[in-house]
Amino acid sequence: MSINFFKPPFRAAAAVVAAASLALPITGCASGAANTAANSKPANSKPAAKKPAAENQRKAAANPDDVGEFANFNQWKEVSEFIDMMSATHGFDRTDLENLFRKVRYVDTAIQLIKPAPPGKPKNWRAYRARFVEPVRIRAGVNFWETHADALARAEARYGVPAEIIVGIIGVETVYGRNTGNFRVVDALTTLAFDYPPTPTREARMKFFRGELENTLLLARDTQIDPFSLFGSYAGAVGWPQFMPGSIRRYAVDFDNDGKIDLRNSPVDAIGSVANFLVEHGWKRGEPVVFPATVSASDAGRGWDMFIGQGLEAKYKLDEIKAAGITPGVEPPADMTFGLVDLQNGGEPTEYWLGAGNFFAITQYNRSFFYAMSVIDLGKAVRSARGG
Repeated sequence: MSINFFKPPFRAAAAVVAAASLALPITGCASGAANTAANSKPANSKPAAKKPAAENQRKAAANPDDVGEFANFNQWKEVSEFIDMMSATHGFDRTDLENLFRKVRYVDTAIQLIKPAPPGKPKNWRAYRARFVEPVRIRAGVNFWETHADALARAEARYGVPAEIIVGIIGVETVYGRNTGNFRVVDALTTLAFDYPPTPTREARMKFFRGELENTLLLARDTQIDPFSLFGSYAGAVGWPQFMPGSIRRYAVDFDNDGKIDLRNSPVDAIGSVANFLVEHGWKRGEPVVFPATVSASDAGRGWDMFIGQGLEAKYKLDEIKAAGITPGVEPPADMTFGLVDLQNGGEPTEYWLGAGNFFAITQYNRSFFYAMSVIDLGKAVRSARGG
């Protein structure tokens, strides 16, 4: 591949990346949570800073999860149109992009993993939680917090995001840098961008992944790296916090002050970037996150049903929530707004919470009530294991 691929045109000289991540719907931070639960390993007795992630990158390059198969993407009409757009909009050389796509592999594993779960299986919050709030992750979280206590305190002071929330996210995503993904990002994103499986949202999802592929190529050019050196999840999420490439470009920060942003090898950059992402998605300093709640059990009193499935937003006043038959377990501030969080437990009773705006900021990392509550609970468990 010509080195010119990595050089931006003079009229749009690349700046050092100054912002990063999202979680998919999938969000902008395609959650690594789906990749890590089954692969948890015992915590190391000696905490390490950057070494584990660097080793993971080398292992990923040597042992990709799926090497894929040749697909001759240059013959795909949509890929040709994408190349035209990248050339016209961003000044990429068409020949360089064609050379790149000759090396891109089709990853069927990404297609299989991205497919929605079969219908009919009931959701089970307790089973989901048990995958993430468990001894291996808690011990690793304590080590992580002890190693990076200064950075976590600095992030909390600057952004107003409690250390336990940051610790919870990085723990759920990658077990503190251990499982950052072994898929070549360009391969996974190209596959999903141009051959997403048939679903009602197929066109929207392909548009999303094409945008992330575009951001991957821009990120590689801006930072002067080979795009094939980026490894991540089957959905293209990168590094300790599993930021999508577009989120890296928008929200990531150089929190270790070494002059560059490196979410693959710098846990400190990951800490600052997670905090910045949450603030950019609505986190408010000093505000609560969730409150336990009960709902009226009588059929005649199920006015609270109207609050179910109303999106990822805290938009209801406390008075109207109470009037609908929802009773907070702890009295929340009357001047805040909330959303009803229903955590289904299979055949067991559903668990209910009132989510404040900060709860829904976490759901912008991964659009799931289960995910957000697991982050909260893991962070609490790690804090408790540290002795408060």
